[in-house]
Amino acid sequence: MTVPTMNWSYPTAIKFGAGRIAELAEHCKAAGMRRPLLVTDKALAALPIAARALEVLEKGGLGREMFSEVDANPTEHNLEAGLAAWRAGGHDGVVCFGGGSALDLGKMIALMAGQNLSVWELEDVGDWWTRADAARIAPIVAVPTTAGTGSEVGRAGVLTNSATHKKKIIFHPKLMPAITICDPELTVGMPKFITAGTGMDALAHCLEAYCSPHYHPMSQGIALEGMRLVFENLPKVYATPDDLEARAHMMSAAMMGAVAFQKGLGAIHSLSHPIGAVYNTHHGTTNAVVMPMVLDFNLPAIDVRIGRAADYLGIKGGFDGFRARIMDLRSALAIPASLAALGVEAARLDELTEMALEDPSCGGNPVEMTRENTRVLFDACM
Repeated sequence: MTVPTMNWSYPTAIKFGAGRIAELAEHCKAAGMRRPLLVTDKALAALPIAARALEVLEKGGLGREMFSEVDANPTEHNLEAGLAAWRAGGHDGVVCFGGGSALDLGKMIALMAGQNLSVWELEDVGDWWTRADAARIAPIVAVPTTAGTGSEVGRAGVLTNSATHKKKIIFHPKLMPAITICDPELTVGMPKFITAGTGMDALAHCLEAYCSPHYHPMSQGIALEGMRLVFENLPKVYATPDDLEARAHMMSAAMMGAVAFQKGLGAIHSLSHPIGAVYNTHHGTTNAVVMPMVLDFNLPAIDVRIGRAADYLGIKGGFDGFRARIMDLRSALAIPASLAALGVEAARLDELTEMALEDPSCGGNPVEMTRENTRVLFDACM
């Protein structure tokens, strides 16, 4: 099988296929841009794939302006700097280019460029999104260069409050990119640990969506197939980085995870978010570290459901076999064994517990998270 070239419209217009970065300028124009700002991270800014994207924009008559002051866990300071670059350049749209951090911050710049309120007033709480002036949200084209977060097909972004060290989900329906370009060639040069961490993030999204007790049969099916794609293809891309077919499947799995988790996330993310905010750890890697312990935590509620998933995935042994497959995958990808190995300190577990309980992800966990059992879960993850 070769890498397919497809045009999809679920949940937005997706231009999928090898080499499709060449279409960037035409899709920006279709989204109404004449002077886009390409937002990426510091590491990507120096790589040939970023230069290629800027070259395509320039040849299309759209300039070659780039903002790259994006931290691994972006904060409001990154947002302020990005807005300053936006205003200085007179831009009218954003190209979000990179992994989850660049995609999220690019969306925040597009959201806040025309607003007169604080970004924190648009947190994903109730109908807070209606506070924004929707007509002044700039158009967005997303170009993922990793296969993990799925932010390229999402209506939200994650921003860390530098004062409180809390990650906040900022939501608005118009944060859904108008067009997404998924070109697996852009992911070939990822370092191995990024390939591993982002791939495990996609798995975490699918797994938590699948286990969530909320009712959403469409997401349930998408999550199950997304897990299959990760189990079959993540080891391939880790071992053979230039396997474009497997890279394409991983890009699909990342988008599927992001679509599926509208059904809900859970304890994996509610633990991972505060750890990332406090210790600046890689989000997907942190998800992978806590994943087996969260499976154990949720066992009473998910035993039968995971058994059904194992049958579909061709894994023998029900829940135990599924958990063993997770452990084998973590080992193959050199994922750290514990939170202690990530530098998390036991002295801060009470603080992290409180932060985890405040995270909106905990509401989708199949076992109710309390102060007592969440603290015990953190201990297990250490």
